[in-house]
Amino acid sequence: MPSTPVRLFGTNGIREVVGGPLTAPFVTSIVGAIGHVLPPGLPIVVGWDGRTASPAMARLASGTLALAGHQVIEVGVLPTPAVQYNVVKLQAQFGVILTASHNPPEFDGIKCISGDGLEATRSVEEAIERSVADGTGAAVPFDRVGDIRTDSEGARRYVEGILQQVDSAAIARRKLTVVLDCGNGASVPTSPTLLRRLGCRVITINGHLDGTFPGHLSEPTEANLADLRATVPAVGAHLGIAHDGDADRAVFVDHAGNYLPGERILTLLAREFVRRAHGGVVVTPVSASQSVEDAVRPLGGEVVYTRVGSPVVTREMLARHALFGGEENGGLIFPSFQLARDGAMTAAAVLDLMARHEVTLADAVRDLPVYSLIKEKVGCPIERREEVLRRVTAEVIRAGDRVLTLDGVKVFRSDGWILLRPSGTEPLIRVFAEARDEPTARRLAHEGLSLVGKILASPADA
Repeated sequence: MPSTPVRLFGTNGIREVVGGPLTAPFVTSIVGAIGHVLPPGLPIVVGWDGRTASPAMARLASGTLALAGHQVIEVGVLPTPAVQYNVVKLQAQFGVILTASHNPPEFDGIKCISGDGLEATRSVEEAIERSVADGTGAAVPFDRVGDIRTDSEGARRYVEGILQQVDSAAIARRKLTVVLDCGNGASVPTSPTLLRRLGCRVITINGHLDGTFPGHLSEPTEANLADLRATVPAVGAHLGIAHDGDADRAVFVDHAGNYLPGERILTLLAREFVRRAHGGVVVTPVSASQSVEDAVRPLGGEVVYTRVGSPVVTREMLARHALFGGEENGGLIFPSFQLARDGAMTAAAVLDLMARHEVTLADAVRDLPVYSLIKEKVGCPIERREEVLRRVTAEVIRAGDRVLTLDGVKVFRSDGWILLRPSGTEPLIRVFAEARDEPTARRLAHEGLSLVGKILASPADA
């Protein structure tokens, strides 16, 4: 009798602690299931980030897929969006990326990419989970074992693709000095080259691969980017750019060293693309700032909300023929290039905007609608997450608040909103709160944290 599948994939792939749940047998069971689910003989791209376990995991993945009869193309260390781009350009039918994105250094993971370059659908993930539960894996005889070949052109191919999306000559005329924080991650082979090709003077920090992330933790939060914020004004740079571990995100610092939250750049570029197209659809999750709607609606833009997670956002963008989309964390999506969160493309798009309008980054964001968005998190055992959200929903409904349950529970108040949703990658509940001013947003965030804490302190299912 088949075993009951365990949910392995979160909102954006599988992420586990190396040496804990993530072991060699775990990796081979997942990749073996991938090999089993896919028709035999397919070309499959394998790429990885700079984490300590990723190269070894890649060897396991490539060997397992070849033994399942597939033709493996290894593209090496590349940003996640660069691997996605190469899946399409190499006419592969699938992609496997060994990465844990922005998670702490003890994590690694597996991300699956469809032949169209988008993250694999949930139905494909469920098929993989069923195969893992059943212990089924693909096996072929000696004369059908696949090949493993190396493609060393992935970085060049990806950079060239981005250059075609922007006005490189106009950017070069600005003679911009950029401080680039690669975060010791997968952007090292691509972003410095891209910015130099755009005519920028590039000063890098944390510009070598190191899976221990010695410069700072791989999530590009304001607290983690103290060195970047100090370096930009110290060297007289025009702006600073930072990536997360797998470079599917980019965040920015202006010339004075001020950190610009991801929702500001999301709003800035949403307005820019809607203005250029004289209208159009922007897709973003329920966690996005109200500023996006405020900025695009007067220009004929429409905002469509989704659950959190780039796979959901990209699929909705495809269905809606959206002209732009993304998340408030710096993960922005440019469908004219590819339907993937893309840190390097985001960097190029911001430079292109600055060149087109001949403005500084500080001036570009100055007239955007101003909100304060606070992000917090609270530890929560995975087995209690659904219970906590159910009880939170019941409590706020009793209080008479308007509630949206598209993803977690979003509570609308007269002075702002609170969103509580379970993390898809870690045992915690994320708390978002937004208001016109920071004190109100912090008060709302504290209310959300207190509500979750009160429920967690009480007996389960009380």
